[in-house]
Amino acid sequence: MSNIEIKNAEGKAAGTVELSSSVFGIEPNIPVIHQVVTVQLGNLRQGTHDTKGRSEVSGGGAKPWRQKGTGRARQGSIRATQWVGGGVPFGPTPRSHARRLNNKEVKLAMRGVLSGKLRDNELVVVDNYGFDKPCTKQAVAMIKALGLEGKRLTVIVPDDDVYTYLSFRNVETVRIIGVGEVTTHALIDNGALVMSTEVAKKLEEVLA
Repeated sequence: MSNIEIKNAEGKAAGTVELSSSVFGIEPNIPVIHQVVTVQLGNLRQGTHDTKGRSEVSGGGAKPWRQKGTGRARQGSIRATQWVGGGVPFGPTPRSHARRLNNKEVKLAMRGVLSGKLRDNELVVVDNYGFDKPCTKQAVAMIKALGLEGKRLTVIVPDDDVYTYLSFRNVETVRIIGVGEVTTHALIDNGALVMSTEVAKKLEEVLA
């Protein structure tokens, strides 16, 4: 088991919590993490990129000059790819960038990122967020009290904790997500990761 200090909203120590070594204490598998993040970013792409080939560009129906006798190279259309205003050869066309991953790989990658965050002191666990109403000012004060001011943060909250979500969502340097939305990319793309003990135990339950 890995022990980590719990902090309260004022940034003071509020005890310790034992985290599973199988989730927060493994050696990160960098190739698997890279593969999972690459696939997740690809799945976010719309794939609507498009260029026009020579058959899609308007004009160019007539042969620009006769085949022989002009001294110039033969040409069949002014919309061929070598002409200005012609079609694009081998350009991108709309397609899906989605790929599927083995669930074991996804969980291994997430465990590796969480372990790396704990090892690098970039994981902050709080006892609870303590919001009884939406308050961005209180959220900013919490970030400052935890010594995380100026860092890009990912704050993970329980899926039903609406007040905390609304409090953090307008803070420029914070990405706020529910525990059900956690991905490997969301865990790794930050300078520090903040979660409550409830969220930590939920992640242990899912990833163990």
